[in-house]
Amino acid sequence: MLTVQDALIRLQKFWTDRGCMVVQPYNTEVGAGTMNPATLMRVLGPEPWRVAYVEPSVRPDDSRYGENPNRLQTHTQFQVILKPDPGNPQELYLESLEALDIDIHAHDIRFVEDNWAQPAIGAWGLGWEVWLDGMEITQFTYFQQVGGQNLDPVSVELTYGIERIMMAQQGVSHFKDLQYAPGITYGEAFGQQEYEMSRYYLDDADVQTNQDFFDRYVAESKRLIEARLPIPAYTYVLKSSHAFNVLDARGAISTTERAKAFSTMRGLARDVSKLWVERRGELDFPLMKADSAKVLAGAAVRHPADEPEDVDLTALPDTAQTLAVEIGVEELPPHVVDQAIDFVRTALTEKLDGSRLTHGAIEVTGTPRRIVAVVADVAPHEPDAETLRKGPKVAAAYDESGAPTKAAQGFARGQQVDPGQLERADFDGVEHVAVRVTEQGRDVLTVTAEIVAEVIESLRADKNMRWNDPQLSYSRPIRWVVALWGETVVPVRASELHAGRTTYVHRTDSEPLARVAKADDLTRVLDTHGIVLDPKVRRQQVIDQSRALAESVGGTIDFEGESGLVDEITNLVEQPHAILGGYGTKYLELPEQILTTVMRKHQRYLPVRDADGKLLPHFVTVANGDCDEELVRLGNETVVRARYEDAAFFYDADKQLPLADLRAGIDKLTFENRLGSMAQRSDRINDVARELASVIGLSGEHRKTLERAGELAKFDLSSQMVIELSSLAGVMARDYATQAGETPQVADALWEMELPRSAGDALPQSLPGALLSVADRFDLLTAMFAIGAKPTGSSDPYALRRAALGLVSVLRSQPSFGKLTVDLGLSVAAQRLRKQGIDVSDESIAAAKEFVIGRFEQALRDEGVSVDSIAAVTPLAAAPGVAVQALADIDAAARADDRFPALVEAVQRITRIVPPETPASYDRALLTSDAEDALAVYVDELPDHANDGLPQWVPDALPLVAPLAKFFDDVMVMADDPQLRATRLGLLQTIVERAPRGIDWRALNTAL
Repeated sequence: MLTVQDALIRLQKFWTDRGCMVVQPYNTEVGAGTMNPATLMRVLGPEPWRVAYVEPSVRPDDSRYGENPNRLQTHTQFQVILKPDPGNPQELYLESLEALDIDIHAHDIRFVEDNWAQPAIGAWGLGWEVWLDGMEITQFTYFQQVGGQNLDPVSVELTYGIERIMMAQQGVSHFKDLQYAPGITYGEAFGQQEYEMSRYYLDDADVQTNQDFFDRYVAESKRLIEARLPIPAYTYVLKSSHAFNVLDARGAISTTERAKAFSTMRGLARDVSKLWVERRGELDFPLMKADSAKVLAGAAVRHPADEPEDVDLTALPDTAQTLAVEIGVEELPPHVVDQAIDFVRTALTEKLDGSRLTHGAIEVTGTPRRIVAVVADVAPHEPDAETLRKGPKVAAAYDESGAPTKAAQGFARGQQVDPGQLERADFDGVEHVAVRVTEQGRDVLTVTAEIVAEVIESLRADKNMRWNDPQLSYSRPIRWVVALWGETVVPVRASELHAGRTTYVHRTDSEPLARVAKADDLTRVLDTHGIVLDPKVRRQQVIDQSRALAESVGGTIDFEGESGLVDEITNLVEQPHAILGGYGTKYLELPEQILTTVMRKHQRYLPVRDADGKLLPHFVTVANGDCDEELVRLGNETVVRARYEDAAFFYDADKQLPLADLRAGIDKLTFENRLGSMAQRSDRINDVARELASVIGLSGEHRKTLERAGELAKFDLSSQMVIELSSLAGVMARDYATQAGETPQVADALWEMELPRSAGDALPQSLPGALLSVADRFDLLTAMFAIGAKPTGSSDPYALRRAALGLVSVLRSQPSFGKLTVDLGLSVAAQRLRKQGIDVSDESIAAAKEFVIGRFEQALRDEGVSVDSIAAVTPLAAAPGVAVQALADIDAAARADDRFPALVEAVQRITRIVPPETPASYDRALLTSDAEDALAVYVDELPDHANDGLPQWVPDALPLVAPLAKFFDDVMVMADDPQLRATRLGLLQTIVERAPRGIDWRALNTAL
């Protein structure tokens, strides 16, 4: 049996054979091998660096007393840095797994998107989690920035999780059972350490002492930076980071306080990093002069890189041929696959249409590892084209005698023609001299090579990275290009990438590199190797295979409800291979949301349910391509059981605490250092909700429910389950409240307070839940705008856009919330914040209101409401429910009576003529003409509908249409006599004053 120490020795041998030097673990606690200066310092600057080392990684938050099979407070990482990127790091990594006797052909090994960031050191990179049968075993990252500095060259980091890899290899389900060395288990060697350090981190660590440690370590690091000693300074950054992690494990750090601490550590790391590079520069970068280590080539596949083919342009076919292009990439994130397909389709279409090459249909498909475009019937040559090149104006080109001027002669000379060959032509209505030029058509290879290169070089995603290419930047590295027109290679050159005719199929294929004879063969070759190019076909295969497996155990899968997950799975694989797994009925005792959150978020499993929608102890995972089904199934089952054991650990620990203790726990969580603790925020939400409840007259059982739920608001944020899985906030509040004996109404209100969690999510159904929901969002928006933390550009760290949208959605959904305006809610929240001693300016409240109304208007636009219709009810937008009802009333009125537009037109005409401050009164005795007297009769009888809606006003107002038209035709409103003018204006203003308030009649007239 391969022991843990054998694995470490083999990895060390493998990587030293490939040019890495071995260094030792660092001599203070680090949270990952990444934090060792052998990584963090050495990836900075221009010096090459290949290193491999073991790193005991200390993570207090992962403490489990040695009971959890997969989680340890000190776990073993094997760290590799390859600087610069060798060009095929994934293939080298897979070869290293084979060195550990892992059969990469039998297991399901996948590269799953991971956008890595370490705020404490100002570092980030893009790459993947590497999954072995559903278990994350390695973090694979292309470092882009460290200490706030962009990296050049880019380094590749591999961080192996040794315990997880070896559990899979040895077939054990608990780390304690691992054979660490011959005759010695992991538990025997390190079990006591795991228990005692877990006790310390979770139960016994003194919060104030560790806070003092953090402050002192930060101060010492700053002092050492001033002394220009980067390594000692960085050591104290690491010590401060560990003190912070201890505090976090003790539950003494909130999300916002974490951001503050990270900002401090990030600033230190930035200063240390800059100082390190300066010091290396002062030493003249000694590693730039060192001899490169000898590298064993091994069996790792190199990406396709065909030698250029000689092409005789005169021998090319003279008939249209298929153009086929494959852009080969390392695994793209699932959402980027669809974006890339759309981009390539659009760019190819525009660029081909912008050339003079005729072509047929363009089809673009793709997988995580390739984007493939096939263009039918691409002509061999552009036709020649005649164009006119514009010269001087005719008036300046010839003198009075008609002879060419110097301007004309100079233009002709520049165009290499005789002045007598100049023509006259009209350009934008002005006559110029011009030269008729024949532009020769270019051959297909020249045109398509240029187009494909431009497409590749312009590929972008929401997050982009660099690798060993000097110019290209994309979501993940672009490694090869196939480009064929018929049987001929198109000589595409994009930066250092050269097109060829060799594609790269599955990495585990017996022959991973396959040559393509001609363009029409590209998709056939890929299909022969099992690659399903079309995402629609792949998606249907995922559904069909999964459905069949679920039905085999009497279950079903809610594919509509899981559509987002199905989309993600579709773009995680090139060849879907669904496998059924199970996890045991005992875990069904956990709340369903815990089970499904783990399955969806962590594992990308499709939950299996019975006919009534209840969970069955089964799931479907979708592997990529051929594998040993039994081996992969067992691996995934082991992983999900371990995750559920973890969840059960949290759940059981939380249930042992009274709600009062959990509620008291949020007093230790800082919401935002300027805004106080999470407990203070909970108190504010409670007070705001009660104030709003009084506005709508909430009483009886509803009032009692609100008051009790308000007292408990946000209590579950201190629970271990929510700290581990933050998306379960509210879910666990309802569960824990129910188990503690609270009424179902209180439990539901605690859950509904968190709704909606996203656009389109469920909304609170009960009045107490809805009031807590809006109070939560009013407090958040008011508080954040008060301290200047409003969203900017794409940055919205406090999810205020989502909060505003949720707020208006709830206000719209409750008919009884008509009196709860945005102004009122923000004002109540501001008063409560001021009571806490927080300064809330009137300007910040106005800005928050504008922000909320802006989100409301955007929501209406997204629903298809026209801009003019939205403008018509904008005066009502502070009461979203009222505004939406007005829109519905407008639509109903327009459908019910074709005179309604004329009525609106007449009212808006009044608003244009009559000054807004005009009194709504008139003296009948001053009205002399028949038209104005007739109108006054109707106005006298018009009820006051200022506080009503359109349905009440329209029937009474429609009779005004005809007399108003007559009035405007026959009467001069702005009469010379001031008294008469005032009476006529007052008569018209009375009509407006008795119409429903809050309608912008001019905008409505435009909308209709």
